[in-house]
Amino acid sequence: MRIDRIWTYAPEFSGPEGLDLTGYTVEASDGTMGHVDRQADDSGMRHLIVDTGVWVFGKSVLVPVGVVAGIDTQARKVTMACTREEMSSAPAFRTDRETLDPAYLARVGSYYRSLPPGQLA
Repeated sequence: MRIDRIWTYAPEFSGPEGLDLTGYTVEASDGTMGHVDRQADDSGMRHLIVDTGVWVFGKSVLVPVGVVAGIDTQARKVTMACTREEMSSAPAFRTDRETLDPAYLARVGSYYRSLPPGQLA
């Protein structure tokens, strides 16, 4: 996966900043991951908090919006350019305080940038 701007939506998404993705189903490249619990668009480091439900025992993961490969507003679905395992192996997300921690966000960004080349160019 090659993502130059991990914290911004890909250029093909016109105007997702104003779109509330809360409740949208999250599809990884290999199946359903969960749903968008909340999103953060105000820090310059846009990301989604994904509730994985029972797939990863109720864990939540923080996913930079640069990983978004598609948004289907009709189906209320967000498609990611990574697998469920890649999302669940990201640096652990425990509390909302981490969304304000530059060191944590840097680790998350580095993790997603390091994934093997794949779906995103």
